[in-house]
Amino acid sequence: MIAFLFISCGNEYSPKPRAYFRIEFPEKKYQTYSGDCPYTFDFPEYAQVQPDSSRDSKPCWLNVSYPKFNGRLHLSYQPISSAAEFNQLTEDARTFAFKHTVKATAIDEGIISYPKEKVYGIYYSIEGNTASSVQFFLTDSTKNYLRGALYFNEQPRLDSIQPVLDFVKKDIDQMIKTFKWRN
Repeated sequence: MIAFLFISCGNEYSPKPRAYFRIEFPEKKYQTYSGDCPYTFDFPEYAQVQPDSSRDSKPCWLNVSYPKFNGRLHLSYQPISSAAEFNQLTEDARTFAFKHTVKATAIDEGIISYPKEKVYGIYYSIEGNTASSVQFFLTDSTKNYLRGALYFNEQPRLDSIQPVLDFVKKDIDQMIKTFKWRN
């Protein structure tokens, strides 16, 4: 009996980490959004572009929905009528991004500049367990302004959404690279 006790106590138990579902990512194929709004861009075939149906929405506010990933890229468009309004919109974008400072481990800013298409802006990559991991704005600096923010309909746990976030970030990069103003 004593020998049995020594043999059974020899193995150490360690808890196993929580497992997550395996995610099958679709092949990257893009199509062009060209609705009634003053802009066009490429978006993935596995996403859907829908008008924003929220109470406060305005014309040309869109959601690029990712049903398989339970997320959406919210796009809000605003025509620019003055330099003061432009300055306020860009400051608002910065304020919205930096509201995540409480939970963010880092916020990186990247300059967006495609002079040939007159597309300029700032891309905010927000690291950590935040409600939105990607925010950006695009403008032609004179007449048009568009702000984007990515949200997942899940509790923000970066370790569980990171593979999907990395996958969707590539779609956002494609959208920005193919973005054009219609004038």
